Amino acid sequence: MPLSRQVHAGKLVLCSLCLAAQALLAQSPSDSSSAAAIERDFQAAMTAQDSGDTNRAQALLTDLHAKHPGIFAVDESLGLLYVSKQDFKGALPLLEAAVREEPSSDVAVANLGAAHFKLHRNAEALQEFQRAAELNPGNVVTQQALGRLWMESHEPERAAAAFDAALQHDPGNVNLTMDRAQALSDAGKPGEAAELLANLPNARKSAQVQSLLGDVEEKKGDYLQSAQHYTLAAELEPSESNAWMVGIEFLRHWTFDAAAREFQAGVQNFPQSTRMRVGLGAAYFGGAHYDQAVPVFADLLTTDKDNALYAELLGLSCKAVAAGTHPHCDALIDYAESHPGDARASTYAAATLMAGTADDQRAIVERKLLRQAIAADPRLAEAQYRMGVFEQDRSNWPGSVPYLEKAIALKPDLAQAHYRLALAYWRAGRKQDGEVQMELLKKYSKQQQDDLDRRLRQITTFLVDVPKKTGE
Repeated sequence: MPLSRQVHAGKLVLCSLCLAAQALLAQSPSDSSSAAAIERDFQAAMTAQDSGDTNRAQALLTDLHAKHPGIFAVDESLGLLYVSKQDFKGALPLLEAAVREEPSSDVAVANLGAAHFKLHRNAEALQEFQRAAELNPGNVVTQQALGRLWMESHEPERAAAAFDAALQHDPGNVNLTMDRAQALSDAGKPGEAAELLANLPNARKSAQVQSLLGDVEEKKGDYLQSAQHYTLAAELEPSESNAWMVGIEFLRHWTFDAAAREFQAGVQNFPQSTRMRVGLGAAYFGGAHYDQAVPVFADLLTTDKDNALYAELLGLSCKAVAAGTHPHCDALIDYAESHPGDARASTYAAATLMAGTADDQRAIVERKLLRQAIAADPRLAEAQYRMGVFEQDRSNWPGSVPYLEKAIALKPDLAQAHYRLALAYWRAGRKQDGEVQMELLKKYSKQQQDDLDRRLRQITTFLVDVPKKTGE
């Protein structure tokens, strides 16, 4: 029996189909000559497609479709030809027609689902793959595609069930096993996932399995095991992605020196990987090596001059440098001056200038940056606080009060603002008010470090979510 190519879940597979001639004879038994002609043209189209002449195959099938509508083999084959040319919009009506003509064909239904998926119509794709799985529960490819669609739809329990159904018919399939383990892990069953992966043959020799085991153990809360699995994956397959996961695992749990060592090696081995450099800077920052973090983030910002994240990371690092300014912090000032809408960057840049040697020219830039920060975000407490400090540094104690009071109103636990406001109150003869502010300073004395820790957690979370590919 002739074969016609079908697309199933995005892959080309072979599947038996009705002959075009047989379909016509079923509709018009007396027209045997027409049936023979259709058979001839259909086979010619298949031969042309096999030889790589898809244009001729398309012309023959299009002509057959126009002259003899309603033939499953023609509609399905022409639709799949469009799919092979990445013309999914053109394929869709043909594959829909094929399903109407052969509603019991699970592969035809799955092909329609695959076309919907390629057009980013996941809801429709999911519906068609569910139908296909109902028609033929034993079709492994359909069940795997259905499972992956459930994963796309954030339904890991349903995905795990679909992968399990596929595994019933192909129990030794490693990819299916890993798919099910991932689904189980996402469904809150990391213990089951770990057991499933550990029982795979040669699990300790597969970098992919070890990397997934690292993810699963992380969800179980066994951080030591997780790091060991990631490390083994990187040894088995020293890719950028695997090296990244080792570093990020240390960073995730604030083992900063170990993270820095991994990212240092990563930067050396994968110099084109941007995220390795970001990870290195974050590890330096987390380990309080701010002077080492500054040049890393400065280089990143110099390479990508409009990147607000790099500007903030550089700003945090420059702000944290103990004494004076770091020469690489000039990149932050340049960024802030060219991005007046970035209130945080402007505030950090002003703080960097304020830490240096005072002079009239620097004061002009400081005031400009703080004013543009407040204009961009009047509710940014740090900007209000810095403007208060700026005024106090110029002995304008009364002028500092409104800014400091505003900073505290926006962020009551901003410890240094209470201290500065206490100084201003005392100079104004408001001794009792000053004492209240000093008590609040004691209350919130740990807040500055807590704020830094909270921001570091946010940065780490961001890095953990960075896609697993080089250069991201």
